[in-house]
Amino acid sequence: MANYHDSFSKTKAELRPEQLKKIVDYSSLPFDSTEHVEKLTNIVGQQRARSVMNFGLHVNKPGYNLYVAGIEGVGKTSFVNTVVHDFSEKEATLFDWCYVNNFEDEYKPKVLKLPVGLGKQLQKSMEDLLKDLQVDIPTAFNEENRLKNRSSIIRKYKDQVDQVYKRTNEIAAENGFLLKQSDSTVATIPMGEDGNPISEEAYKKLTEEQRAAIERNSVKLQEIILEATESILRFEQDLKKSLAGFDHQTAITTIDFHIDEVKKIYKDCPEVMHYIKAVRKDLKNNFQIFLSTPTTKEDKQLGRLFNDENQALKKYTINVLVDHSETTGMPVISADNPTFYNLMGKVEYENRMGVMSTDFTKIKPGYLHNANGGYLLIQAKDIFSKSQAWEGLKRALLIHKLQIENIGEHASVIATASVNPDPIQLDVKVIIIGNMDIYQALYHHDEDFRKLFKIRVDFDVEMKYNQENIAGLVSFIHTHGKKYGLRHFDSSAVAKIIEYSSRVAGDQHKLSTHFNLQVELLYEADAWAGIMGDDLVTAKHIEKAIQEKRYRSNLYEEKIQASIDEGSILIDTIGEKIGQVNGLAVYDLGQYHFGKPSRITATTFMGKKGFVNIERESQMSGNTHNKGVYILGGYLGQKFAQKYPLVLTAHIAFEQSYGGVDGDSASSTELYAILSSLAEIPIHQGLAVTGSVNQKGEIQPIGGVNEKIEGFYNVCKNKGLTGKQGVLIPHQNVKNLMLNDEVIESVRDGQFHIYKVRTIEEGIEILTGIPAGHPNEQGDYDKETVYGKAAMKLRMFMEFAREQER
Repeated sequence: MANYHDSFSKTKAELRPEQLKKIVDYSSLPFDSTEHVEKLTNIVGQQRARSVMNFGLHVNKPGYNLYVAGIEGVGKTSFVNTVVHDFSEKEATLFDWCYVNNFEDEYKPKVLKLPVGLGKQLQKSMEDLLKDLQVDIPTAFNEENRLKNRSSIIRKYKDQVDQVYKRTNEIAAENGFLLKQSDSTVATIPMGEDGNPISEEAYKKLTEEQRAAIERNSVKLQEIILEATESILRFEQDLKKSLAGFDHQTAITTIDFHIDEVKKIYKDCPEVMHYIKAVRKDLKNNFQIFLSTPTTKEDKQLGRLFNDENQALKKYTINVLVDHSETTGMPVISADNPTFYNLMGKVEYENRMGVMSTDFTKIKPGYLHNANGGYLLIQAKDIFSKSQAWEGLKRALLIHKLQIENIGEHASVIATASVNPDPIQLDVKVIIIGNMDIYQALYHHDEDFRKLFKIRVDFDVEMKYNQENIAGLVSFIHTHGKKYGLRHFDSSAVAKIIEYSSRVAGDQHKLSTHFNLQVELLYEADAWAGIMGDDLVTAKHIEKAIQEKRYRSNLYEEKIQASIDEGSILIDTIGEKIGQVNGLAVYDLGQYHFGKPSRITATTFMGKKGFVNIERESQMSGNTHNKGVYILGGYLGQKFAQKYPLVLTAHIAFEQSYGGVDGDSASSTELYAILSSLAEIPIHQGLAVTGSVNQKGEIQPIGGVNEKIEGFYNVCKNKGLTGKQGVLIPHQNVKNLMLNDEVIESVRDGQFHIYKVRTIEEGIEILTGIPAGHPNEQGDYDKETVYGKAAMKLRMFMEFAREQER
């Protein structure tokens, strides 16, 4: 007993009230309200992410796309947007991209890569060209001198034809015939001596010789007529050629005049000059489209059915796919709905008489087209939920080209006329925003992902508690409040928000970067200020918002508490019991976490089964919990089996546990219960324990320490505080304490206690009030200590076992 006070003091282990929370003194803040705070100009925290992001944006090599990884609500999207937009302001080399008709194969549209602003300019130039030709070509064809010259050509033709007709009629008259022309033939009619056509009766009165002579002359005359007809046809062909050449020259003169004007504008752009050359060639062969117009009602209706008024001229238009004339710096595009077609672009179709048809004017851009030369931001959860989108993106990044295609064309039951546009060169940096689980899955199972996304930007969930980050958080409150029309927050409210941030971070020396939770607190505190009729948000509104948010979520917690209060769930907070300890667990309900005690019991007796984990035997124990139980054997073996073997069976159970147990945070609690059972020394039931243990007996830190302490405090409060109740926590978790004010006040009043523990020995002394004991030079323990009594029990088990063997 004499060594107890030298080795350990219960008072020394007890924490003071000021150690239970990092309190922010609002009077130390250099402002009265956020109205007088500077606007946020930078990202709060995330120094590592900023550094990596900056490096990744500077690397302009294939495969250096970025994946931004972090949990939801830490501001990844806002961060990426801010950093990328700032970086994109530098000067960039961009191009306009246009699709034009391929006059050699209309199903393979050609792409034009043009300097910025030239796309719309060329589109306007072609529109003006067509408008001018629609006016000037008909005008040229109706010009008076041209019509006179055209009439002269036609008159020459008519004169030639008239000469042929005249000569043929003269030959016919000389041979006694009169020529009579019908629709398609020329009839030869014999004439009498009076020069008039001979009648049928007179013809019958002629002799055989006379009729034979008429027949012979008629045959000769038909041959002459045939030659004359052929001559007339040749004259007609010559006329058509002459008129076509004349019309062609008229059109070409007009076309060349306007084409030359266009060439002057684009003389320094080879791609446009080549296209204009192809346009001139096609216009030369199809200038009639500027002359033919529907004349009847039926023609107009057919025109509307098969083509609109400009359908014939559509092939000369410019489809400006991407226009950067108003883009400053590099384009930054957020893919809000990254389906395959929204990413890669598509070709639209229209129904024409039951046939789905299209052309180059119906080619539409995707996110990648608009981001070409800049940055594309994609949410991982969005792209991986869209069929074929990820495969399409990877293919484009791997080949550095954008090929628009219809992935569903082969499955269509409707006949379609498709186009295969030229691919577009792709130079884009893709930034995917997601969580670490998705990243790990892709990295290990998709080799293309490893090639394409070489930079990972990790987002931390916390930042250092320093003046720089506190100032950033305050500026964030001011900026966000101003943006969304919130009331101003006074210094007391800001102090509570800083404390809340540390509570969320779970560390007195950290602030949380989980800004979604803090924004929710801002909104709700502002709402409560409005409900209370206050113009300024103060500490009471922050506390009210936190309290009400908890009330909205803690129904299940209250049900469990009610079961404890009425005795349905067995928890003791007074008295002493052997082999029974209050363990602590955290219940996770998604957005709400709370702690509650759980009774852990142990029984020990002679046997060789070792440690029997009842939860494991019932298949209700997780692997981590099983590991914790196995560690207990290592500790007891080190302490008590150096001279003789352990002949022990110990059963460990979480009483009234029906949903399974995992985690090792109760391993020290289980060990305390075993030691109590072996030593037959009772444990104070007003104390609860959390902390894992290693084989050396060192207590290790755990999570959820605040929720666990507050959960046990609420149980003790409802059953009645005695001034002897409290919680044992690992000493490493002291820095994680951010307890609520009620618990802290109870500690200050001596009604509740919190102890930091480094070893099992320290813990068992607090729980039992009896020294744990230290081995002497022979390795034996004082019989009046916990370990001395436990060693005696184990030695007794061993001796009984030897007697039975003998």
